Formats: sequence, structure tokens, C-alpha cells
Amino acid sequence: MSSQKTETFEGIDFEGITEMTSLETDEIKVLKICFNMFDVKNVAFLSSNDLDDILRGMGFRPSKEELKDILEEIDEDGSGEIEFVEFCQLCAKFLVEEPDEDTMKAELKEAFRIYDKNANGYITTDQLREIISELDQRLTTEDLDGIIEEIDEDGSGTMDFDEFCDCTVVMRGGTE
Repeated sequence: MSSQKTETFEGIDFEGITEMTSLETDEIKVLKICFNMFDVKNVAFLSSNDLDDILRGMGFRPSKEELKDILEEIDEDGSGEIEFVEFCQLCAKFLVEEPDEDTMKAELKEAFRIYDKNANGYITTDQLREIISELDQRLTTEDLDGIIEEIDEDGSGTMDFDEFCDCTVVMRGGTE
């Protein structure tokens, strides 16, 4: 007789979890399998006391302080019981990493420096057009014109570092 549970994903609000956590459906399914493995009593929640061991078992290494902060945020009702959706929120903190602002700015500065070959403190909109078309080859000339027009508000034909940073926000679909 096998103690292996048959995996079922019934009743999981994949769309809601994805919206809340940015996890993909496949990642949520894997987390459900992990959750069920740790839920040995089959009570549909995990004890917050076991969380450190569970996360370490999954390869995450939060510090005690990180764990405490995360637990306070995730277990809003303070029940000490981590339901599946809360478990997904918790794991998303380790799986969906957003680079911090300093790291992002340093990477952008490096990218800008690469394209500002003459160290003028700006790049031309023609250079930017090439960069953008390399990043997304599906863009039409009209699309590129629209992006350049939006970025080069003053019509100077050049872009300094601050405008370049604004451009990356536009290209990622964000807003200022």
C-alpha cells in the first residue's frame, strides 16, 4: 500500500495567486506538491513553527529576522497556520526576486555607459532605436517612432541618463 497522495489542483485560484504573487501556473503547481508533502497531517495548513525547516528543505535560506518579518506579513491573522495561498505568497518572496533600486540603477548606468561610446553624457535617439529594435524585433517602424517620440519629449534627438532610466520604465510597460 502506497502512502503517495494523488495530486489534485482542484479549487486553486491560479489566476488570483498569479495576480497576487507573479508566480506562473507551473510554479504554483510545484508549490502545491511541496505544500502537500509538508502537510503530513493533511490539515490544509502548515505550522508557522515548521516554516524555517520547510523553507530550508526547499533550498531557501532566510535569516531569523527575514523569517520573522515575512511571517508577520504572511500570517496576517496571527493564527500560526499557513494556508496554501499564504504559502505561495511566502515562496514568491524567494522565487520572484525584484532587483533593488540601487542594483537596477547600477545596471542601467553600465548599459548607458556601453552605448555612450564617446562619453558625451548622452546617447542619440538613433542609437536608442537600434537598442529597442534589438530587444523586440516585432516592433514596426511606427511603433519605434512612437516610443522615441514619447521618450524624447524635447525633440533634441539625444537622451541623457535620466531620460534613459525613464525609457526603461516605458519599455517595461510601467509608468512614472
